[in-house]
Amino acid sequence: MDIDFKKMGGLVPAIVQDANTKTVLMLGYMNEEALQKTIETKKVTFWSRSRNELWTKGETSGNFLNLVDIKSDCDNDALLVKAIPDGPTCHKGTDTCWAETNESNPLLFLSFLQDFIEKRKEEMPEGSYTTSLFKGGVNRMAQKVGEEALETVIEACNGSDEKLVYEGSDMLYHLLVLLTEKGLRIEDLARELIKRHDPDWDKKRRTAKAEGKME
Repeated sequence: MDIDFKKMGGLVPAIVQDANTKTVLMLGYMNEEALQKTIETKKVTFWSRSRNELWTKGETSGNFLNLVDIKSDCDNDALLVKAIPDGPTCHKGTDTCWAETNESNPLLFLSFLQDFIEKRKEEMPEGSYTTSLFKGGVNRMAQKVGEEALETVIEACNGSDEKLVYEGSDMLYHLLVLLTEKGLRIEDLARELIKRHDPDWDKKRRTAKAEGKME
C-alpha cells in the first residue's frame, strides 16, 4: 500500500471493522510506524495523539483487535482495518465506540457455508459427504433436496418445531450444494426475492410475458 501520510501531518484515519459481523468498531489514527507494527504483529496498533506514542489496542485491557486485512481508500489517505476483537472494543466496556452491540447476523453464515461448499467441490476430499454429493451428480443432489423438502413438510404438519428446524436446515444445505453445482449462489435467490418485493413486480412480470420477454 502506498499511503499518503504527509497529507494529514503524518497520520491517517483508520476505521476498524469486525471482519465477521461487518460492524464498525472504532476510529483511530495510524502513522507509518503504527501501520508497520500492525502488519508485523497482527495486533491493531494506533498512534495515540494524547500520549504522543504508539498504542496497541488491548495492551492494557487484553481486548486486542486481531488483524485480518487492511485496505486503503481511493485517495490513499484513509484505512479500512478488518479485525476480530477479543472482547469489547471501547474503553467504556461496550462492543463499539458508538455503544452498539456487535452481534453476528446468522444469515451471513449462508454465504460462508456456500464458500465452504465451493471449496469442497474444488478439492473433493475423500470421506466428505459433500464430496459424495458432487460425485453423485445433479440428479442425486436434486433428489436429496426433494427428500429433505418432504421431511420438512412432514415435520411442519405433524412434528415439533425443533425437528422442523433440523429438517429445514438439511433441505437448505442440500439446496446450497445443488446451487453450487449449477454455478449459482444463495445471493442469486436473495436478488430474485428482492425483485419480487417490488409492489409492481407481478405487473412487470405479466407485461414482460405479454411482450414475449419471458418463456
